[in-house]
Amino acid sequence: MLGLIIGVVVPAASAHDNAAGTALLHQTAERYGMRLEKALVDQGFKDEVLIHGALLDIDVEVVRRNPADQGKGFVPQPKRWVVEQVNGTLMLHRRLAREYDHRPDTSASRVYWASIANMTRRLTTPAPAWRDTLAMAA
Repeated sequence: MLGLIIGVVVPAASAHDNAAGTALLHQTAERYGMRLEKALVDQGFKDEVLIHGALLDIDVEVVRRNPADQGKGFVPQPKRWVVEQVNGTLMLHRRLAREYDHRPDTSASRVYWASIANMTRRLTTPAPAWRDTLAMAA
């Protein structure tokens, strides 16, 4: 929920989302074992990812659109904005904006580099204190 990257899978462009989803679940289950309890996926994933998550004892929840929001234009989906925010901050890194590498492991390492840079920025940039927000409002 904090937008931290715990696993990266770089599939071929011809691979379906389900193949990437099951590979990512398998990778994170190997690394984190019992500490990974829940995964959130969008509606593009089919039952294959849900079944694979159940086999690994991971609760896979599909984040669905609210039917009341149909026809209202752009409406942020609950919990999904975290993923979009992470993708947006990763795209600020030049090498991730376009795919220059031919090897998937090189692309995955670049994603980890970009996430380390984002984490470093979060840790070193001071957040405004509540006093600062009150002073700006006045």
